[in-house]
Amino acid sequence: MERTQAQDIRLAPWSEGDFELLVRHNSAAMTAHLGGPETHEKLLDRHQRYLGLDDGRRGRMFRIAAGPEGASAGIVGFWETTHRGEEVWEAGWGVVPEFQGHGIAGTAVRLVVAEARGAALHRHLHAFPSVDNPASNGVCRTAGFTLLGEEDMEYPKGHWMRCNDWRLDLTGPPGPGQE
Repeated sequence: MERTQAQDIRLAPWSEGDFELLVRHNSAAMTAHLGGPETHEKLLDRHQRYLGLDDGRRGRMFRIAAGPEGASAGIVGFWETTHRGEEVWEAGWGVVPEFQGHGIAGTAVRLVVAEARGAALHRHLHAFPSVDNPASNGVCRTAGFTLLGEEDMEYPKGHWMRCNDWRLDLTGPPGPGQE
């Protein structure tokens, strides 16, 4: 059986050396569904926020490591947010272009689901991909999230987008394909 890249995926805790991956992730193509690229200053702030999540109590960010060499394939993580009056985890991810189309995002999100479940802090994990982003909506579906509907969200500040609200209950047993 041929081995796919998605079988050799692991999460590496976000580190100081991962800033260049964040810069690569900030391209027009990678941020097309997120309001476009951010300034260098905003990237530096984001990098510091990611580093500040290393205790796991407010979430965790990871570099997606692919293959035996651990090549940087993308970013995935979860963090605390308030949604409709409830404290929840929110998940987000991005896979750089040369690694897209190999199931890497789905594998990485399933690994993040396991991390959020292990944190045992919030009942729900949400993801809010743009309704115009079929790839990320497909990741939500295959990772076991339930589609609750569409809503308008402001992200980044000053930019409104129509997104899908996907939710996964972390208190039940893991679903098919979840760790």
